[in-house]
Amino acid sequence: MTSIFLEDSFDAAHRLPHVPPDHKCARLHGHTYRIRIEVTGPVGEQTGWIMDYAKLRTVWREVKYYLDHRDLNVHFANPTCEIIAIWIAEKLKELKIAGLSRIELRETEHCGVVYVP
Repeated sequence: MTSIFLEDSFDAAHRLPHVPPDHKCARLHGHTYRIRIEVTGPVGEQTGWIMDYAKLRTVWREVKYYLDHRDLNVHFANPTCEIIAIWIAEKLKELKIAGLSRIELRETEHCGVVYVP
């Protein structure tokens, strides 16, 4: 199998309600999240591709709208990177992205999560 990917970023604020009160993530703070969305599938005989990048980009923009420059606590009770990545994958699948194989979501340059649906 072959995979394609799309990389992008979005900015959002959050606080984690289930950490101790003195934990730095208990306070409202922001991140520039980096995301990599991977789709795996056969290469079409006629098209020569798995999926049109434009379709993936368009669908991702629909999902990104709910995250970018938002307070994530409005959408999520506990907006951890793990929960956000799973939510993104579910939304992409709802919007008919077939073959979604991996979401990598980074909170910082050095840490993040990989979700394999």
